[in-house]
Amino acid sequence: MKVASEPSARLGGRKLRRILHTEEQIRDRVDELGRAIAAAYGPDDDLLLLGLLKGSFVFMADLVRRIDRPLHVDFLVVSSYGAAQVSSGQVRLLYDPRLDLAGRSVVVVEDIVDSGATVNQIFPMLADRGPKSLDLCALLYKPGAALDRAPRWVGFEAPGDFLVGYGLDCAEDLRHLPYIASL
Repeated sequence: MKVASEPSARLGGRKLRRILHTEEQIRDRVDELGRAIAAAYGPDDDLLLLGLLKGSFVFMADLVRRIDRPLHVDFLVVSSYGAAQVSSGQVRLLYDPRLDLAGRSVVVVEDIVDSGATVNQIFPMLADRGPKSLDLCALLYKPGAALDRAPRWVGFEAPGDFLVGYGLDCAEDLRHLPYIASL
């Protein structure tokens, strides 16, 4: 899809190449993901969705409203991009709530799995806390990611482009866009 004419103030002076997923496509896919996650767990599972901030916050908010079962929510703050458009490969954990995960069914919610470095670093740390299960739900997944463990749920396969919108940013800009676009 080509990008419709956008007011430059809304884009923070940046030029988008194309819209990959519209607001409607995202909404429909998040509905499907929510139903799939709800169906995957029994009534006795203590479900915790653990969002990776900042990029997952929009996806996470929509997703939890579409999972028709009791659940808890918390977040981890990690960084691997800084102000760049390419991951540094250096993953820093900036906030760790040190939750008691023992016996819980944990779903890590990620906006985009790009290189796989973030997931590969945090999953062993979380697994050491003894969850009943530990799964990954990624809105976007780049097939070239070098993951130790594949996501259980994926919203969309992502191209190699740098993506923004629906929570994804470029140097903190463009998270507010209701669609996903490439720069």
